[in-house]
Amino acid sequence: NPWARSLGWGDAGVSSVTGLEAMFVNVAGLSYADKTEIMFSNTDWMSGAGIKINSIGLAQKIGESNVIGLSFTTMDFGDIDITTTELPEGGLGTFSPSSFMLSVAFAKEFSSSITGGFNLKILNEGLPNVSSTGIAIDAGVRYVTGENDHIKFGLSLKNIGPPMKYSGDGFAIETLNPSTEISTTVEQRTANFELPSLINIAGAYDFIFNEANKLTAAATFTSNSFTKDQYRLGAEYTLDASKVIVIVRAGMVYESGLFSDDERQAALSGPTAGISVEFPFGKDRSTMGVDYSFRSSVLGGIHSIGVRMNLAKAAEEE
Repeated sequence: NPWARSLGWGDAGVSSVTGLEAMFVNVAGLSYADKTEIMFSNTDWMSGAGIKINSIGLAQKIGESNVIGLSFTTMDFGDIDITTTELPEGGLGTFSPSSFMLSVAFAKEFSSSITGGFNLKILNEGLPNVSSTGIAIDAGVRYVTGENDHIKFGLSLKNIGPPMKYSGDGFAIETLNPSTEISTTVEQRTANFELPSLINIAGAYDFIFNEANKLTAAATFTSNSFTKDQYRLGAEYTLDASKVIVIVRAGMVYESGLFSDDERQAALSGPTAGISVEFPFGKDRSTMGVDYSFRSSVLGGIHSIGVRMNLAKAAEEE
């Protein structure tokens, strides 16, 4: 997840996430974008690894109930020394792997209680002479009930698509027959690999103390295709002090064997935390804010920071 807001409570808010960042967590929440939303986020992936994740996105409401979203995410792995069997220590220069994802989403509010959406993703990753391109689809629904819409349920499917496969000149090996001195190029076949599809089942409850104070408790069960199932628990407290809005988050991603070095399988598990500070402006209370989140990992902490502008619909447009 490249977005600092939802990452702050371990993606537990599958049933309560709203706006642009819902494109990653549960695209049905995109339908709650107020009017126009723009976000940018930078992630320091596994601190010390030299890997950065940058993501930028736009959500735009169309009509009364439809929202479209567009986001672009890229990973920067830095420069890596080129090595060969003849020169294992390098000295031939450097290369940089590439990895990006383009997402186009559509979400719709079917009623005051039910929303849904889908997200089409184009994926590409590789080296200068080897690459792989694929497509995947996410889909999600969300149901809201209660006197103040304080009870929420969500369901999302992610990474549904055909297998991917690497190809390129990097799999071609040129050999020389010493008896005939004829050069022959042999191209190796590569195996397909499946996308890490998963399903999220989630619920959330808002404890509304007054107009300025709200606490949201959320839980999500994630069924992964190739790794252990995970349980995500999170809490988000919102303080709306009129001139500034402060949102504090904390979460926990649990899987069996989490606290055992021998049984733990996933690096992306354990505690998370985050904070957002937003500044309302204008009569329609549009906001501009900064988000920060931290996620623990056995391979090094993950730090994300982002900025967000939300242009709200004016009262006369309602």
